[in-house]
Amino acid sequence: MVLACANGHRFDTNRRGFASLIVGSRKLIGDSPAMLDARDTFLERGWYAELRAALGARVAAESPRRIVDIGCGTGYYLRGVLERATATAAASPNSSAALDPGVRALAMDLSAAAVARTVRDQRAPIGASTQGLVADVWSPLPIRDGAADVVINVFAPRNPAEFHRILAPGGLLAVVVPHPSHLQELRAAGLALDVHGNKTEDLIGSLAAGFALESTEDLSRVLALSPDDVAALIGMGPSSHHAPQHTPSTGSSAQPTSTDVTVAFRLLAFRRTGH
Repeated sequence: MVLACANGHRFDTNRRGFASLIVGSRKLIGDSPAMLDARDTFLERGWYAELRAALGARVAAESPRRIVDIGCGTGYYLRGVLERATATAAASPNSSAALDPGVRALAMDLSAAAVARTVRDQRAPIGASTQGLVADVWSPLPIRDGAADVVINVFAPRNPAEFHRILAPGGLLAVVVPHPSHLQELRAAGLALDVHGNKTEDLIGSLAAGFALESTEDLSRVLALSPDDVAALIGMGPSSHHAPQHTPSTGSSAQPTSTDVTVAFRLLAFRRTGH
């Protein structure tokens, strides 16, 4: 597959199944393979399954045909969204989607390793297809105006103007941010970065020009995590660059068998407004 723009630029899909629009040197570096490994380890144990289910339900209610995931990571959340969206489409006999339940997704991330994992994932549901794109969210996105029914953005940077442009009129932007109590035990121990207390207010303000807040859902649990789980949780995010080395359990009685950790998220749904 070859991507082309109106200015004549052409980008080939590589052997790993995605296209990259990153050229030359860059200051920002995406998630490393080690961070993605840690994320796979932690997420596939189901610790954030409640969040994925809530996001999937919110998106599926839109009966979307085109979904863009900005900051796809390992594809964990996108896979859950596609599972729910394709199931909803197939179960709607009175809709055109029932005749063609295929849902198309574009997985975008700054990390080539992240995009490669997402597009190679063999667990994607039948009736859905995913293409991959390595690109910088702060640059103009190589996506047509109004091409997406839904944009999802989970713990990732945001470009409000571009999100507005690529969403169809009335389209949904689903954003997940950490609640101020997220990982509060690890933060108190100096193992995780602080969460900005005004994160939600800042988000709403940044999107006010082109989006209306439609719903907010808070999810919170206290998890009993093993030392290995804690190590994966720290290693999968930005705290891995700042926290001291946390070694997995060796079976020593000096280490606790589990640690209580609060995980808390806020899922915000915004409706695209204006022209």
